[in-house]
Amino acid sequence: MTRLIVLNKPYLVLCQFSDSEGRPTLADYVSVPAVYPAGRLDHDSEGLVLLTDSGRLQERISDPRHKLPKTYWVQVEGEPSPGALQQLEQGVDLKDGRTRPATAKLIEPPDVWPRTPPIRERRNIPTAWLSLTITEGRNRQVRRMTAAVGYPTLRLIRAAVGPWSLGMLQPGEWRDEPPRV
Repeated sequence: MTRLIVLNKPYLVLCQFSDSEGRPTLADYVSVPAVYPAGRLDHDSEGLVLLTDSGRLQERISDPRHKLPKTYWVQVEGEPSPGALQQLEQGVDLKDGRTRPATAKLIEPPDVWPRTPPIRERRNIPTAWLSLTITEGRNRQVRRMTAAVGYPTLRLIRAAVGPWSLGMLQPGEWRDEPPRV
């Protein structure tokens, strides 16, 4: 039977099970044998990581050909203009090509755990939160997209992938879910 685990990956944890430099990895949080991440999440990003023991399911979740939506909560420096949101929605030109259209909207700050260490705050520069949904997964794509429209990412939390979401999981917590893709 296929196993699927939903994990809330903490900040500064590598999205792999071993590290020759002794940095925190998924193995510090999930001791289930023979599961592997379906996709990656940068070490300086937080939130939902899916782990499975099925190569077929792993490919279905992570391969951009399947266009599985990934929703991120993004805290950015500044207050994005309607024009910046429209640019994100239409696709942004990056060095490796134009991104697919996304869904972008301003949101109230989500009720999330405090980050350790906290983000840098500047007294005279406000921050805002976006919900950004993409259907591809290029390296550091969300960070590059927000920077390209003039609003650098300060904090990035993946909230959902396809039908799976973080729910009430705290950093380092995980739960089993039915594989429904």
